[in-house]
Amino acid sequence: MHTDTAPHPAPATTDAATGSRRPRLARMAGRAPARPTPAAAAHNVSAATAALLALVAIGAVLHEPVLIPPLAASAALVHCAPALPLAQPRSVVVGHLLGAAAGYAVAVVSHGSAWAAALAAGVTLALTTLARTPHSPACATAVVIVLQEPAPARFLPLLFGSTVLLVLTAYAASRVRRAAPKYPVYWW
Repeated sequence: MHTDTAPHPAPATTDAATGSRRPRLARMAGRAPARPTPAAAAHNVSAATAALLALVAIGAVLHEPVLIPPLAASAALVHCAPALPLAQPRSVVVGHLLGAAAGYAVAVVSHGSAWAAALAAGVTLALTTLARTPHSPACATAVVIVLQEPAPARFLPLLFGSTVLLVLTAYAASRVRRAAPKYPVYWW
């Protein structure tokens, strides 16, 4: 058996716009969003990192873990993809609160199993879809709640405050850099 041969090239397809033939992989790669300028990338990454560091600092002062993984994903959305529906304030704040509600509801009857965490994520997806507040990190919030069972009286205000902080930092960051897209596209 001979294994050092070059792989077969991807089949060519005809580009409808130009009539030229391009390999399928090249055509698919061309659909990715444009690479941000170095200045835009540095601005977005530094703003998201600053917001996450602020959550850590608040947690240190309160002696509570405020930064949870879903909030890091939310920061990435609001700072690096501010025009997406998933990044709008309504989706960020309400989405996480719906995820928390689903997580606590499922946790009451399940006692922290991975099966229940998956169910809570699905319930969150259904709720955010029905409420027109799509925010995929909210599904992860439901999972965190089912698996870790944080005290609601302490967790919910911190979650709400954290989501508001993420939205406000994205709003401020979009006004600092003149060429940045303005955030949000809509508030509610």
